Amino acid sequence: MALSTQGFCITFMASPDQIIVRPAREEDVEAIVAFSAALALETEGRQLDVPRLREGTLTLLNTPERGVFLVAALPQGASQHIVGQLMITYEWSDWRNAVFWWIQSVYVDPTWRRRGVFRRMHQAVMQEARARADVCGVRLYVDKDNPVAHTIYERLGLSRSTYEIYESDFVLPPKISKER
Repeated sequence: MALSTQGFCITFMASPDQIIVRPAREEDVEAIVAFSAALALETEGRQLDVPRLREGTLTLLNTPERGVFLVAALPQGASQHIVGQLMITYEWSDWRNAVFWWIQSVYVDPTWRRRGVFRRMHQAVMQEARARADVCGVRLYVDKDNPVAHTIYERLGLSRSTYEIYESDFVLPPKISKER
């Protein structure tokens, strides 16, 4: 399942500049890699292997059936400055005969936080997802030690699931939880 790039172009005023939410392009790779590395360090204390991260980002950008990155960008002359990102991947639901879109890798530049950047990205995702018959819902996971994100997601109307995530990661070592 590949996500069309047609439905994602939402703009809004972000005092005073205009922010655009759009699918990421290959020229955005360095900003996405920098944001993803900052996200891992900020939320999990992890130093990611940057060449591996760049390759993974490029793979997603060039393989739309795996998912899509969206970016929030500020126009700067002929170019744009990326101020936020999120990634959407797909999970098939046999119960619903459709896919869930998983929102992942959410990051907003610290200087642009609390200005509605993620809200606009989320609105773009929800608008496109609701317009598609092959999408049955939107999910995201958040680190249990990130109460700020929990509050933001709940304010946007997302509800806590009854599921917990378990994993066997073959690349990164387990994160040490603050509760342990």
